[in-house]
Amino acid sequence: MRATNPHPDLDPDTRKTVGEAMGRLPSGLFVLTAAQDENRMGIIVSFVQQACLNPPMVTVAIAKGRPIMPLISESRQFGLCQLAENDRLMVRKFAKFNDAAVTEDPFLGFELMQGVMPKLPILANTLAYLECELVSHMDIEGDHDLFVGAVRGGALRHAETPPHIRLRDSGQDY
Repeated sequence: MRATNPHPDLDPDTRKTVGEAMGRLPSGLFVLTAAQDENRMGIIVSFVQQACLNPPMVTVAIAKGRPIMPLISESRQFGLCQLAENDRLMVRKFAKFNDAAVTEDPFLGFELMQGVMPKLPILANTLAYLECELVSHMDIEGDHDLFVGAVRGGALRHAETPPHIRLRDSGQDY
């Protein structure tokens, strides 16, 4: 669900310049993973930010209505797998799982690895990963919800490979 007017209190010219300025905030691409019982899902997210050092925590903003949200809320955990700048395959594959109509297992054909949270799917061929225990879910007034996770495990796997860093344009929805 996309908000029709994300800045209702801003005039059109200000809304445009604010959007351009916010688009300059760098973000990376991650596959957000979750599992509950036999259901597994992964989607592309880019609003990921470190929130605390002690204990280590991250925030993830997820567009409202995404089918992965109940899996995170019920399992109380999620994974973040950082993508390399040239990883077009995973971007194409996991971008389509933002749609609730897709019923196939998104991890078919990808190597998974075991982390400290045994049921959490972690993609083996990514730059880095974090395993998070959900500590807070906030329904904020906007088109995304905010999830805060305490980091329970993770690793940097390919330090020599550049991450997928990008600047947002107004048409991107992840």
